Amino acid sequence: MKSIFSLPEWQQAILSGVLLGIAFQPWHLGWLAWVGFLPLFHIWLHGNVKDNFIFGCLFGLTQNFIAVYWIGFNSGASVGVVLLSLVAAVIYLALFWGVVGLIIGFLPNKSQWGIVLLPFLIVTMEWVRSFGPLGFPWINLALTQSEYIFLTQIGEITGPYGISFWIIAINTLIYLGIIRENMLRETMIAVLVLLIGLSIAGWGRLHSISHPHRKIKVAIVQPNVDPNSKWDEKDRIIALMDSLHQAAVDLNPDIVLFPETAVPAYLRLNSRVRKMLQARVDQTGIPLLTGTVDRKIEDGKRYYYNSAIWLSPDSDYEMYAKVHLVPFAEYDLLPFLFHPLRWLNLNIERGSFRAGKEYKVFEWDGVRFSVLICYESSLPKIVRRFIGEGAEILMIEANDGWLGNTAGPYQHFELARLRAIENRVPVLRSANTGISGVIRPDGTVQKKVPLGKQAVFIEQISIGKPGSFYSRYGDVFAAFCFVTSCVLVILSWQKK
Repeated sequence: MKSIFSLPEWQQAILSGVLLGIAFQPWHLGWLAWVGFLPLFHIWLHGNVKDNFIFGCLFGLTQNFIAVYWIGFNSGASVGVVLLSLVAAVIYLALFWGVVGLIIGFLPNKSQWGIVLLPFLIVTMEWVRSFGPLGFPWINLALTQSEYIFLTQIGEITGPYGISFWIIAINTLIYLGIIRENMLRETMIAVLVLLIGLSIAGWGRLHSISHPHRKIKVAIVQPNVDPNSKWDEKDRIIALMDSLHQAAVDLNPDIVLFPETAVPAYLRLNSRVRKMLQARVDQTGIPLLTGTVDRKIEDGKRYYYNSAIWLSPDSDYEMYAKVHLVPFAEYDLLPFLFHPLRWLNLNIERGSFRAGKEYKVFEWDGVRFSVLICYESSLPKIVRRFIGEGAEILMIEANDGWLGNTAGPYQHFELARLRAIENRVPVLRSANTGISGVIRPDGTVQKKVPLGKQAVFIEQISIGKPGSFYSRYGDVFAAFCFVTSCVLVILSWQKK
């Protein structure tokens, strides 16, 4: 490993970026995150402020390009728009790593204070990166570990940030062992103790979660429809969804779940199609939750909402409008400067989407549940809010069909596993082209339907009391890391 540290700094930064980027891919290589930072940390702990910023950005460019390359494969827009979106996103996200390197370079005694500061500082960076309309927690390091179910149970206390913390801690311990050979044995023992301790604690927690007696059966539909042609073939798609709806109710579930914008119709406004769905709901007594686009005239201007509509027997419909829209995908952040959404391959003006304000909780047969629409499932604070409002089940409606067979749909499914653990809540996922499935409150997968397959399936969901320390208190661990980072930086200069 020491031979790697003798490489040119730019090569070390790229190497770290490659290792971390691959760890995000659905190739079951999440363990690379435990060692992937070593070359980058070596640069930072020996570099000046300027070089640390540059090589931090170079690392970020490499890592993020590999991790979220799928942004450039969005089939719903022209090649120029999606490539511009990918480049802009990668550069924006890389700057955060540049700032982390800059702060380490600013320390008077980097080799002493930097190694202690790194876990706290990187968690702080991830937390800050989640703020505002450009917040992007999708690429928090926790996502690389979603398959290591015992190691991620700490998420119910710390959220995703505790997972990031121990990943960086492992990297720093291994780095110490490499550069101080007399400490190699001790640091490797510390790494093993940390991993074994987390695994034992996670295993114990996994087996201590109670198995409640309340149950509900849900039929989930994965239609596998090309989103680019959906609105051009309305009659065919409506007929297809009608047949899949019938197949779902034939399974005799308690609820039927459709994906995001499942039917190419504004269901609140299109009474013909809505009444067709409502008729089957009334006839069978089985309610339906489906995604739909909604449109309203407000202040003389037309606005669109990415919504879900709940149809229950012999009752009026209820609506939920997505509360967190995706900038440059559902609306233009600064339309007076840059308005690329006008070029999107859709039948509506995407730049006129508006966010909802209500964290809606539906209820059926004594069970309270909420729906997350697509990207919302990557946002821990939104999921916590629904749990706080009383949701006992989370249903996700997604349309990852825009991304084709890239890493995007796989990462999106794994994010749902993290949200289940963090809030100890069952998560049901209906995705247009996949990946649909059911995730238990401990993060284990109960059912999973692969990408690109049409399917209608039913699963029995066990319902307990949702919520956790993280649900109630949120990002206190991340805030603690922020305060600790500030204290360590101040102390490093006082003891210069």
